[in-house]
Amino acid sequence: MDITPLQLAVTIICAVLIGFTKTGLPTLGIFVAAIMATIFPARESVGLVTPILITGDIIAILYYRKAVVWKHLLVLLPWVLAGIGAGYIVLGQIGNRSLSVLIGILVLLLIALHLVKDRLERALEFAFTKSRAFNGGLGILAGFTTMIGNAAGSIMSIYLFSKGMNKTAFVGTNAFFFFIVNVIKVPFTSHLGLITPQSLVLTAWMIPAVAAGAIAGFKLLPLIPQKYFQAIILILAALGGIHLILF
Repeated sequence: MDITPLQLAVTIICAVLIGFTKTGLPTLGIFVAAIMATIFPARESVGLVTPILITGDIIAILYYRKAVVWKHLLVLLPWVLAGIGAGYIVLGQIGNRSLSVLIGILVLLLIALHLVKDRLERALEFAFTKSRAFNGGLGILAGFTTMIGNAAGSIMSIYLFSKGMNKTAFVGTNAFFFFIVNVIKVPFTSHLGLITPQSLVLTAWMIPAVAAGAIAGFKLLPLIPQKYFQAIILILAALGGIHLILF
């Protein structure tokens, strides 16, 4: 794999950000995915980023191992597997530009739904965010978007916020979810030729950068007031979605 100095420098920065997003601000991951899909072809960026994400996942789950809320993960995982399967099929067919736009549109639609969900539920007189269909739909979308572009952070944020989690439980549960999902994705991504021995060598070189970002996330999270945490997460997710559509 031939990588230019610019691509290497940006990958190092993204590795730091991946470590940070795994332990601090989860939806920053959509921004990282957008950057990597800009400097590399969108499909190839999936194979490059996935092993780096798993490195960050391992650090995060070791630190937040007592903060995970398993009941919210177990009901979601079967739907996520269905979404990964769908994403695997689409990833083998879709072009890079169409892929980026599709992810961006999905992200913005889900953020909009989250912002109006209270009024919508009152108008419909039905708590759809607590329904099995809603949770299943988010699970499928999470699996689909993480498979096609490592961009499921926004979808998981909508799901976890609907459960009323505090920021520590949010980050801990999010970390375990993505560790499980990213490991499941590896055989699919490898079969598509997107994870290669060369990309794994690059991942090994990124471990110190991921660790540095993770430490920064550990330090920052306690300093963010709970009332601002959700707003920051959603703003970052929206910026990432817009970037994917426009660029």
